[in-house]
Amino acid sequence: MDARILLCGAIIFEVIGTTLMKLSNGFTVLVPSIFMIITYSISFASLTLCLRKMEVTIAYAIWSAVGTVLIAIVGALFFGENMSLSKIVCLLIIILGVIGLNFTDD
Repeated sequence: MDARILLCGAIIFEVIGTTLMKLSNGFTVLVPSIFMIITYSISFASLTLCLRKMEVTIAYAIWSAVGTVLIAIVGALFFGENMSLSKIVCLLIIILGVIGLNFTDD
């Protein structure tokens, strides 16, 4: 399977897992807790398979940055978390860092 597809799957399942982590209320709600463990397992398995064909620096940077941006959006839309201008700027800096890593040649 294409490494980019595996990476996208890893990101999606990581975001779902993090959302379920919030819903599990510190492992006090059973169903979200169980599904959180499952989705994180799928995420890490997908990321592991992705690393067969992609550099760890690039894959992990994309996985963590895109996951961070997406979970910030989920937090704002579904959990009423504040999305200030400074948070948006910081998220853009993270994205620029990942873009920069993708253009390095060493």
